[in-house]
Amino acid sequence: MANLKRNMLELIKNPERVAKGDEPEIEKVWTPSFIPLRVARDAIELWHEIDTGSDMSEGDKFDKLADFVANDIYGGKITSDDIYNRLHAPGGKNVLNQQIIFVAQGQQSDETKNSLARKD
Repeated sequence: MANLKRNMLELIKNPERVAKGDEPEIEKVWTPSFIPLRVARDAIELWHEIDTGSDMSEGDKFDKLADFVANDIYGGKITSDDIYNRLHAPGGKNVLNQQIIFVAQGQQSDETKNSLARKD
């Protein structure tokens, strides 16, 4: 099969235990092998809506972003609840923004590139 670009999201497997002091276990969730071009178009529309949607609350913008990442980019492999409950908060919004940029422009994060090089 062709070498199609993929991206990943790192989620905490054991957030309840981490909250009690255990070490985090990381789950790497990969995008599907094929993401239709329509998803890129929709990602650009979402970015524009979030960027210019001054009448939309920040919470609603965040919800739209999380839903799009979970359902459209990751094809339902994860849920928005997974994102809210298992994505580390510091920098979390930036991680979601990077998912949109990946789909719209094909830019992979350094972590993804390194992981693919190691074939994690």
